Amino acid sequence: MVNAMNEHDTPALAGLLADLLQQKGWMLATAESCTGGLIAGACTELSGSSLWFERGFVTYSNAAKTELLGVDAALIAAEGAVSEPVARAMAEGAVARSRAQVAVSVTGVAGPTGGTAEKPVGTVWFGWSVAGSVHTERRRFDGDRSAVRSATVQHALQTLVDLIRAG
Repeated sequence: MVNAMNEHDTPALAGLLADLLQQKGWMLATAESCTGGLIAGACTELSGSSLWFERGFVTYSNAAKTELLGVDAALIAAEGAVSEPVARAMAEGAVARSRAQVAVSVTGVAGPTGGTAEKPVGTVWFGWSVAGSVHTERRRFDGDRSAVRSATVQHALQTLVDLIRAG
């Protein structure tokens, strides 16, 4: 069966996420680097989102990741901002520094500059914290900066929906 959602269905995904969070009585926090607040924007585009969206952290710089989310600066220095441990720490920090039970974090290379052989443009690490359980994933998206950021928002929301449903 083909997934009915596509890149044009971000509002539908956000609406589905809203329903699931409200059914559970949970709040969401976002911790975003490469998307610069686009996930929070997709969520708060919905009327009534204050019932389930608690806050968003835009932590574009490494210092912001440390100051706002409590990500250890030594971890960033050792692993790089675009890494599994940092995505995990961002998701954990978003829950710890909010009133949310659920968080999503993204850190990546949206391009067109900044890519390396190990972390090419389009590389994004995701972190999801759902009721105390943290999941991470690395993805690589094709396209220009806008396409990478859009795909990141879509994947972040879709996986969050999937995780809440599975839990």
